[in-house]
Amino acid sequence: MNDDRDDKIRDRDDKIKDRAYEIWQREGAVHGDHERHWHQAEMEIDREAALPLTADDALPQTGEIASSDVLTVEDLAIRTGISGDEAQELLDRLGTDRAAIEQAARGLKARNRG
Repeated sequence: MNDDRDDKIRDRDDKIKDRAYEIWQREGAVHGDHERHWHQAEMEIDREAALPLTADDALPQTGEIASSDVLTVEDLAIRTGISGDEAQELLDRLGTDRAAIEQAARGLKARNRG
């Protein structure tokens, strides 16, 4: 029983380590933000683990999106041209309201250009 728990912890830590590395690479491989990358990766992995296992497990409500269409921080940042931190903030603040997230991301991108 304890070995199963230890395996799950190691698996989670490995996923976080890999995601933190991806975030570090995506942000230009600049050293010095390893704690932020780890925490961001931890939040993303935990959020993904909390999602329903299948689309049938999540019945979308008005204004929300299905689990199979949940925006990830990386997808939002790449698609809209905003930073990973900005994307994370929008997702944390706006939840699953895709239209609001997309509109806010476009606004941030326009402000960043101007």
